[in-house]
Amino acid sequence: MKTGDTTEHLKHTRGSTDVHGNENKVAQRAKMFKSMESWIESTVLPLLKPIEKSWQPHDFLPDSSLEDEEFFERVKELREMARELPDEYLVILVGAMITEEALLSYQMGINNLDAINGVTCCSPDPWARWLRGWSAEENRHARLAKHYGDKNLAQICGIIAADEKRHEAAYIKIVEKLFEVDPDYTILASADMMKKKISMPGRLMYDGYNDNLFANYSAVAQRLGIYTTNDYADVLDFLIKRWNVENSVDFQVKHKRLKIMFAI
Repeated sequence: MKTGDTTEHLKHTRGSTDVHGNENKVAQRAKMFKSMESWIESTVLPLLKPIEKSWQPHDFLPDSSLEDEEFFERVKELREMARELPDEYLVILVGAMITEEALLSYQMGINNLDAINGVTCCSPDPWARWLRGWSAEENRHARLAKHYGDKNLAQICGIIAADEKRHEAAYIKIVEKLFEVDPDYTILASADMMKKKISMPGRLMYDGYNDNLFANYSAVAQRLGIYTTNDYADVLDFLIKRWNVENSVDFQVKHKRLKIMFAI
């Protein structure tokens, strides 16, 4: 789950044919996000790892400062170890790398929201700072995924999983806060997102030959049990319970029709 989906839907959900009405709603949403800045500062920004403690891909790869002969020998060892991995695993690795690298498109989209103020990519505002830190951590995952060997694979997976756990905590807390600040719009935005489905950046992957490349990649992931439709359903079930959607006053009173969509 990525933060861009919900925030973008919050901006557009329940659009009116009246232009001025739309502008007023966008302004209201921007004001709402602005009001959350101090909360972002105290609750979400601490979930980012300090720069001085952040890892870099070269921490797990051959040291390029070594003498040429030793460096190339280390690279050769890395390639030999990677050969032991089944082709299906490499397919998943490359697909995941493409998705991670494309996540910057989410940052660009969210930066354009009025409340974020991140268009310059150097804004000191809390929302913009968190987005920059988040995308930097995701980008490191992509760079590391390009070069690895199975000797380091367990450690690499552990490092990335720890990053993603912190990201998950941020996503959950942000939407949790949105339910608190504006439950009516948040429930509608969540339902709209589920109706349209979450589209990952990797869906646009193309090798110049196969028009069904992403579908094939997804089929491999499903077959290997790496990420299945059951996993997707489990994630949704967890979030619905965590955000207490079913017991939301707005959900019960105003949005009973959405129960079918949420399947609760």
